[in-house]
Amino acid sequence: MQLSLDLRGGARPRPTPLRLVAPPRAAAAAPAQSEALPESLKSKIARLERATATAWGVVPLGDRRVDGCFPRGGLPRGRWHEIVGEGLEAETPAAATGFAASLARRMAREGAVVWVMQRPDVHAPGLQAFGLGADRVIFVRTANDAETLAVLEDALRTRGVDAAVGEVGALSLIAGKRLQLACERGGASAFLLRRRLFGAHGVRAGASAATTRWALAPARSETALPGLGPPRWRTALERCRGGRPGAWIMEAADETGDVRVVAELAHHAADAGDIRASWRAGLRDRSDHRQRPAAGGG
Repeated sequence: MQLSLDLRGGARPRPTPLRLVAPPRAAAAAPAQSEALPESLKSKIARLERATATAWGVVPLGDRRVDGCFPRGGLPRGRWHEIVGEGLEAETPAAATGFAASLARRMAREGAVVWVMQRPDVHAPGLQAFGLGADRVIFVRTANDAETLAVLEDALRTRGVDAAVGEVGALSLIAGKRLQLACERGGASAFLLRRRLFGAHGVRAGASAATTRWALAPARSETALPGLGPPRWRTALERCRGGRPGAWIMEAADETGDVRVVAELAHHAADAGDIRASWRAGLRDRSDHRQRPAAGGG
């Protein structure tokens, strides 16, 4: 095939041939290139994830037994983390709220913390016990999980916000990926409290894009002085991307909200089940105490 274009007047120039060539070998090689494309995209995505993981740094929690579970010695910034409780904790997550507040304070540096909730039952002055002053927290009320996730994405992309906490019942894998992209954009960290809301039957745990997944239950506090001791949790790190799981009894060290390990729990593979069993045992003990008749009565 030949094409000749003449945009000038006068003598016509010698035609220049234009060939369209599609050799059979090139056509046969095209499917092989298209098959190799997904692998190349996967490798590019992996490189980007590694670059993002190192871009924002990590925050050590201050105990080598915990920090040793993370691939770089600390909780990574620019990621989101999942926190879930069992029993009553799945509906009224008091222990999980305190733990999330403590981690959010450590990740927030000098920036603001956005707390997105569907039930207005967060006691703002109580967050001070975990080092998170109410003057640094922006509370947002939403109607459902979809609104919560949308507000979290906007907050994580906002300059001046270093951390965000959201309470949700259900979370799809796609929503988790979107949340991760929002974290990576500005280096903010997110903590999702999985909570049973408005009569839902339970918190569904499935595939997740979270960097870490924590299971929480309250533990008995101890103090040498009269009164209540510092808050304690039975904590299981069930999932840690690139790292390993672990389980400990942890407590808020002081009014700064720093977390420290009181004791390390053995048999990490069964820790999540141990937490659930201990929580149910505590409920039974409480029930027996209420039903037991008073001494000398009758």
